[in-house]
Amino acid sequence: MTRTFELTPGYAISRVIRGGWQLAGGHGAIDRGQAVTDLVAAFDAGITTYDCADIYTGVEELIGAARQRLANECGADAAARMKVHTKLVPDLEVLPKISRQYIRGIVETSLRRLGAERLDLVQFHWWDYSQPAYVDAMGWLNEMHLEGRIRNVGVTNFDVPRLAEIVAAGVPLVSEQLQYSVLDQRPAGALTDFARANDMTFLCYGTVAGGFLSEKWLGAPDPEMRVENRSLVKYKLIIDDFGGWALFQEMLRTLKAVGDRHGADIASVASAWVLRQPLVGAVIVGARNQQHALANAAIMDLELDKDDLAVIQAVIDKSSGLEGDVYTLERDRAGRHGSIMHYNLNAGKK
Repeated sequence: MTRTFELTPGYAISRVIRGGWQLAGGHGAIDRGQAVTDLVAAFDAGITTYDCADIYTGVEELIGAARQRLANECGADAAARMKVHTKLVPDLEVLPKISRQYIRGIVETSLRRLGAERLDLVQFHWWDYSQPAYVDAMGWLNEMHLEGRIRNVGVTNFDVPRLAEIVAAGVPLVSEQLQYSVLDQRPAGALTDFARANDMTFLCYGTVAGGFLSEKWLGAPDPEMRVENRSLVKYKLIIDDFGGWALFQEMLRTLKAVGDRHGADIASVASAWVLRQPLVGAVIVGARNQQHALANAAIMDLELDKDDLAVIQAVIDKSSGLEGDVYTLERDRAGRHGSIMHYNLNAGKK
């Protein structure tokens, strides 16, 4: 497995992307100096691509500081090799009145926070399809792409019918960020067919199910939703829909056996499995420290063979699978998955 992937001609990313959500403060207090050091350590380990969002408080600034440190210590060429993907997530309450000015304002804010003249990739998310302006919003983003303020335009968590509308409007989408794991294969099928026909690549989060796919949970009793944060509640729902705790434990045992053959842990095997799926360019993983960054970088060197893939698939085949297209369950605000989401994360931020 190569360590890089060419997302568009002349634009290469690392196959493991350093996720930024853990630096937003929801997982505990952030030491800014140490966070910047850890971000640079990921780059040194070969993870040269970073994921953030306008809604991740303080994260764009941290990544911008890491890129500036690279420039100061290693030169402009090193800093240029650091690719930064951000997301643009309009608040739910803004959708009925969204405007070109609003979209441009968020892009300019991200540019300022990152200390950049151009954003490498903007990934657009939309909460409610009953509000139809997502096509207009993507057109406004494409305007900034044509102006040179955005290098690449992508989406986050869009389903096939809406992607078709956006592509038909002439917006050149290069990627979709979405959830993909041994527990959740919703991107397979119709979305994979559409992406293949339209030269789109998947950038995948949730590959370790918020940490559930790890030795920590192997042999552990079903927590029955008594978990410590909203992220774990979200992924516990995925486990329930996958087939319940018993089938999840079978998956953990299988991943552990595969990992033992390769000298790898469960999380690394789970992420490497996603990297082997059609149209997947990279997986997005978090890291709490430099040691985690080194472990994550090793995912790019983990080669699963056909026997490994077969035993994992045998467990997947026992699951009825999650229902619907990508993010359909999470988009239902009255449903089990959607009711735990936060929809107005930009409110009050500048």
